[in-house]
Amino acid sequence: MWPYIAKRLLLMLPTLLGIVAITFLVLQLVPGGPVERMIGQLRAHERAGEAGGGTGQVGLGQRESHLEAEQLAYLNHLYGFDQPLHVQFYRWLVRLFTFDFGESYYHHKKVVELVLEKLPVSISLGGWSFLLTYLTCIPLGILKAVRHGSRFDSASSVVILVGYSIPGFVLGIFLIVLFGGGSFWSLFPLRGLTSDNFGQLSLLGKVADYLWHLALPLLCYVIGSFSVLTLLTKNSFLDEVNKQYVYTARAKGLPEQKVLFKHVLRNAMIPLILGFPGSFLALFFTGSLLIETLFSLDGLGLLSYESIISRDYPVVMATLFFFSLLALVSNLLSDLSLVLVDPRISFESAPR
Repeated sequence: MWPYIAKRLLLMLPTLLGIVAITFLVLQLVPGGPVERMIGQLRAHERAGEAGGGTGQVGLGQRESHLEAEQLAYLNHLYGFDQPLHVQFYRWLVRLFTFDFGESYYHHKKVVELVLEKLPVSISLGGWSFLLTYLTCIPLGILKAVRHGSRFDSASSVVILVGYSIPGFVLGIFLIVLFGGGSFWSLFPLRGLTSDNFGQLSLLGKVADYLWHLALPLLCYVIGSFSVLTLLTKNSFLDEVNKQYVYTARAKGLPEQKVLFKHVLRNAMIPLILGFPGSFLALFFTGSLLIETLFSLDGLGLLSYESIISRDYPVVMATLFFFSLLALVSNLLSDLSLVLVDPRISFESAPR
């Protein structure tokens, strides 16, 4: 197994190199950069000051807002945009592969600190959605497989398919109107993960307040995941139930519970194991722009969107590099998990 792991780790390097190269080229081709956006913002402040009749300083002042060629050259030199493209690309490679992500152009903070500030929202949504999805869908899928064709199976299939067909942000709008004080009841808060008086609450009160804020956005997150994992579990379980070894185990007089949960379940879990490491790692960095915007949650989804709009290159490059690295690691962990679940799988070369 170790040669296989070493080979996969070595293959990650050219993959990451290609991702960085494509991202760098796209950022170069997209019109407008950090310097241009800064100039546009300064001119917008200047026009606002002139419209207000002000003659004093607005932003950096009227004189400074008219950036001359020397000042443009200084900004380009400050951010390294005056360097040839191959030099800029090499600098990004060194910074990314040494995990020196630099400082955000607009937040004026190190990228690592900025991401850590957004993590509580992402961990809360990702972690709870991961737990709820797996703890609900796997037992539900097994129950649907055991009672295949029954009224319960049909009714539950209709419910989860209807939930899958509703986009998360559409459901969020509906929940806000219905339970967030829109037109009917004001039962749930619509901003942040905690209340303003969170520090003054008891431990039980803090837990209740946290879950109270998390209820609506979490429901929007998990509603679409239920159908995929539930039906995957059910179909995988049904495939195993109809195999010959199950009939043999029953013919030997083994109890039905032992047949289902000792023999069938282990083999039926193999397809589910493929997505488990990826889902587990994604819980730390999950994010949805629309849902975070709807419920005023400042997470990684909103940060990624704002970074792209504002051409905040360090944040864009760093987050994409790190997320790509996590995806590659999760794929490797998925393959290794299969070996632990099914000893028949081996990564060693077959004898010739």
